[in-house]
Amino acid sequence: MSCQCALAAHKANHTLALLQRPDLCNTLILIMLFTDRKFGLKVQKAEATDIILSLARRNLGHHLHLTHCLWVLRVCASNVTTGTTLGINGAMELLFKAVAPRELIFPGHRQAVNRGYLGGLLKLYQDWHHNDVSNNYIHIRRGLLLCLKHITNIQLGRETFLGSRGMEILFTSVQDCLSCKNLDPIITTVTQILRKCYPKEPLPVATVRSSYSFPLPGNAKAEPPCEGSEGDYESDGEEEAEKDLDNDDGESKEEDYDLETDVNKLRSRPVLDRPEEELGQYEAMCPELSHNFQEEKSLEDRTESLPFMPSHFIPSATSVKHPNYRWRNQSVTEMGPDPGEKDFKVPLQSWTKRDRCRWDQTDEKRDIAEAAQDADYYEEEDPARSHVLALRPLPKDAAWYKKMVYPECEALINPSPGGRLESSGIETHLLEKHQGDIPFHSPHFYIARAKHVKSIPDYRDLSFPDFWGHQPPPYSKPMLELVNRLREGLSLKQPAIGILALIYCSESSPGAPGCLTFFSKFESGNLRKAIQVREFEYDLIMNADVNSNQHHQWFYFEVRDMKLAVPYRFNIINCEKFNSQFNYGMQLVMYSVKEALQGKPCWLRAGHDICYYKNHYRCSAAAGEGVRGKFYYTLTFSIKFPHKDDVCYLAYHYPYTYSTMMCHLDILEQNRNPKKVYWRQQTLCQTLGGNLCPLLTITAMPESKKRDDLEQFCNRPYVFLVARVHPGESNASWVMKGTLEFLVSSDPIADLLRKCFIFKIVPMLNPDGVINGNHRCSLSGDDLNRQWLTPSSQLHPTIYHTKGLLYYLRSIGRAPLVFCDYHGHSQKKNVFLYGCSIKETLWQAGCVVDTSVITEDVGYRTLPKILDKVAPAFVMNSCSFLVEKSRESTARVVVWKEMGVLRSYTMESTYCGCSHGLYKRIREKTLKISASLHQGLQLGTQELEETGSKFCLGLLILHLKSLPCSEKVMAQATLLLDLEEEITDRDTPRNSSFPH
Repeated sequence: MSCQCALAAHKANHTLALLQRPDLCNTLILIMLFTDRKFGLKVQKAEATDIILSLARRNLGHHLHLTHCLWVLRVCASNVTTGTTLGINGAMELLFKAVAPRELIFPGHRQAVNRGYLGGLLKLYQDWHHNDVSNNYIHIRRGLLLCLKHITNIQLGRETFLGSRGMEILFTSVQDCLSCKNLDPIITTVTQILRKCYPKEPLPVATVRSSYSFPLPGNAKAEPPCEGSEGDYESDGEEEAEKDLDNDDGESKEEDYDLETDVNKLRSRPVLDRPEEELGQYEAMCPELSHNFQEEKSLEDRTESLPFMPSHFIPSATSVKHPNYRWRNQSVTEMGPDPGEKDFKVPLQSWTKRDRCRWDQTDEKRDIAEAAQDADYYEEEDPARSHVLALRPLPKDAAWYKKMVYPECEALINPSPGGRLESSGIETHLLEKHQGDIPFHSPHFYIARAKHVKSIPDYRDLSFPDFWGHQPPPYSKPMLELVNRLREGLSLKQPAIGILALIYCSESSPGAPGCLTFFSKFESGNLRKAIQVREFEYDLIMNADVNSNQHHQWFYFEVRDMKLAVPYRFNIINCEKFNSQFNYGMQLVMYSVKEALQGKPCWLRAGHDICYYKNHYRCSAAAGEGVRGKFYYTLTFSIKFPHKDDVCYLAYHYPYTYSTMMCHLDILEQNRNPKKVYWRQQTLCQTLGGNLCPLLTITAMPESKKRDDLEQFCNRPYVFLVARVHPGESNASWVMKGTLEFLVSSDPIADLLRKCFIFKIVPMLNPDGVINGNHRCSLSGDDLNRQWLTPSSQLHPTIYHTKGLLYYLRSIGRAPLVFCDYHGHSQKKNVFLYGCSIKETLWQAGCVVDTSVITEDVGYRTLPKILDKVAPAFVMNSCSFLVEKSRESTARVVVWKEMGVLRSYTMESTYCGCSHGLYKRIREKTLKISASLHQGLQLGTQELEETGSKFCLGLLILHLKSLPCSEKVMAQATLLLDLEEEITDRDTPRNSSFPH
């Protein structure tokens, strides 16, 4: 018997050897195969299946040789055992590749459809699905699906698939697979087929253009191309997109071809984009360089004679020892005089047609009492700017409302059709009964500031969270468990047929009984349309940026009239980014009015069953920047609201409005110690929309009026910080809030830091975009962080004048030591820096670097190294110092190249959480939970603010390690800090090679 097996194996091997020589392979050999009924068994015993598959793969490009190999495979598959082995080893995928090449797609696929093979594949797949109960033949089932997937790449295939009830068959079958992790390949392939074959539809809006438009000066920008219908397409690139989504971190990697390799373009280019004589106007923005302190003594005397006004506690960079430590647990005192109905008079600056500055003659040396002006100031100056603001009417019929609000408040409701509340009515009663102590927030100050905000929709309603304030919750929530099967399963949910009700439209707000009520016409709000598709399910559409048809990502809206313990589902159907941290553990945020009135005014991470996926809504060529076949994405999530008939707010991330910032600056100015903190708030410029862009100068007051102390004051190096150029990146404002609070605090480290630097800060570079609920652009429809090369004084005034101020500082030999632009990142975790390096860019691009010709100071790496040690959320490994061609017009690159600032950075803060660092390690070490939840913590506002304060601590260490310091400053620092020599660059050679 063993001899027979050996003989059979020898015969099989001999035949296969002949097959490897196609010139000898003829009809006689093939006849031998078909006449030997046991050839398949012989191949199995000879363990020659891999040889056959290898031959077929090798000849995929040779039609005749491939045909011979396929005949052999057919004969081998006549034996069940051999056929199964072939399937496990990839025969199905191989067979499919045989008809996949572009030159064969039409004849092969159309012939398969015309001969009825598609219906047969569906029936075969159904049969395998029902009978493979033990899931032993997943490869065969997926092979059948791959055949279906490629056949449906053509229009005829998709039409036949729909006519054969393919959508229903696959959708029904895949529901049985969601509970088994081993069936992920089946789920993924079915999802791709269903998405591809579902009829493509335009968004249910009249036009994808923003609901709001803004007339630009001088017709500076042409209208975008008209939207048009698009023809059929043969492939939508679905497979490539799905591969991107399988990245564990959900992070898109930069391509090397984008790296700048022209050394001349990487070198410093000290040129001006404007006449040099224009720089003189920015001298007025540096009053610290010519400040006269002779009257400072009388100023201090007047301050001491005022009633005592205790300050709120300002958190320091060293006071937070644990990420869940609550700042509010520190001793926080109430402000002395009630600032109700008070506002601050800010020195105004306006620009003439020649872009010359004209300063309001307000006394620059006013103290805090002189700074507090009556709110009527604005009405007297410009009556057109003032309008009545009020909270939206609360649900007065709800039981919780009657218990929490004075009954007489119902009488304050205006009987007008809109049911508006007088601003001095219900707000006052709410504050008298419920307002708690929220550091650095005052509803009175907020209303005073919000009254003068100019918006395109002319907002007249106050968002309750912005008015009432936000207190960080006691604990940060962990990231959600990553369940890809859930993502795929949710994306398979078939949309309802028809629309039950149009619930909300920003143009008309129709509403419907028995449904949720939506609203977003308040500062930073964004919701264009809400459509009820099932009883407890709603499709939501975001508004595009003003003067644009793109950049749908930021949302912020109010919802009310909910039922208790009902899981409502929301589908935001016009997202644009191909991937999101919502697929990797991130949640949106929610604010409950009832919870706030019960003493828990918090934005909380919320939502479950969260999924972000490509949908069947197709962009037009105009909306897709001319890209054919571009699709929208859906963010879908479920929420159970905590109370019946509550008023809740949902947002993409923790909102931080322009009025909130202006209110915050007012309170910081009032609470600073004027004897120690030099604070000047000026107006950089006026925005396109007519709002003021503040510029701050913060440093330490000179220790005395002696010449040496005054010279030390004037000669301090500059640090230049900016934030919120992209309106949807609200996390950047929370980081900036932490920076500002630390800089004016009484912390000894902050005091020492102020003595080392002069801080120039533009806390919000895009006020108009923030106010109007944009995600990316200003009112001009431009991404302002792509305008730094040649900004327009008319269209991009905040960028133009910020760059002008930087030019001025460079012209007087005072270019900043550090420039940092605060941003938020939607697809990466952690906090990290982007910097600029010639050598690292060339090395990454594979260029030969002559270190004797190209020299570079490696000091750009020092600050990131320091932050990696002192900031819990910061991760050095996430940093990059490459200069990309596509980033040449960003602030980071332009300031590095044109101003010669070595340490020019973009600081990115994640919307989600940390994959490394303290906020992951603490979760793993201190909490007794399942290992599957060790993704770390989602960052809250407290962690973001701490990042801002730790950035300041990093600057102080940078100064002490890298710059000459007086013995006095060094002695003070030694008492406060434990300095580590390994993060210094003081002794590093200027032309040393790249530090690993």
